[in-house]
Amino acid sequence: MRAGVLALQGAFREHRRHLEALGAEVTEVRLPADLAGLGALVLPGGESTTMRNLLTSTGLTQPLRDFYAGGGALWGSCAGAILLAREVGGVTLEDSLNLMDTAVERNAYGRQVASFEADLQVAGLPGGPLPVMFIRAPRIVRVGPAAEVLAEHAGEPCLVREGRLLASTFHPELGHDSRLHQFFLEMVRQKK
Repeated sequence: MRAGVLALQGAFREHRRHLEALGAEVTEVRLPADLAGLGALVLPGGESTTMRNLLTSTGLTQPLRDFYAGGGALWGSCAGAILLAREVGGVTLEDSLNLMDTAVERNAYGRQVASFEADLQVAGLPGGPLPVMFIRAPRIVRVGPAAEVLAEHAGEPCLVREGRLLASTFHPELGHDSRLHQFFLEMVRQKK
C-alpha cells in the first residue's frame, strides 16, 4: 500500500508514523508530482486557512480533486476535514477541495485552551473506545445523505465517511492507537 500525507503544514509526521507502523509505504506530498502512484492521502490537522493558501501556492488544489476523481481515497483530520467539506461557515470556499457533502464550523469547540480528550465509540472499529484529542476542532453541522456518521461526541458527528472520503474533527494521530489509521487503509484496500 502506497499512501501519502499532505506535508505542507500541521501534524503530518504523526500520521506518517502511524501509517508506516502499519506497513504502508508513505510519501510526503508537497507538490502535484508527489501524488503519482498513491492510492490514499491523509490531509492532516493544522490551520485550515494556511493550508488552503499553501494548496493554492503549490498548485495542489485541482490535482487533489483529480486524485480523488481518479480513484484515490482521502482522509481529512481536523483542518483536513474542513478542506474536504463542501461548506465552511455557511459558504463554499472556491479555493478548498469541496468534495464531501458536509458542512462544518471552524474552531467550534473553542480556543486552544478548551482542547480536550475523549473516548469515542466508532462504528465498525473493534477493540473498544478510541482515545482521541479535540484541538480547536471544527464541528460537523450537516451531513449529506450519501455520508455515514461513524462516531459522535456529545450527540454531534465527529467521524464521517462518504465512499472513499473520511473526515474526523479530532486528532487520532497524536495518541498511540493506530486503529483508525488501520481502518482507513482497509477502506482503501476494499475500494469502497
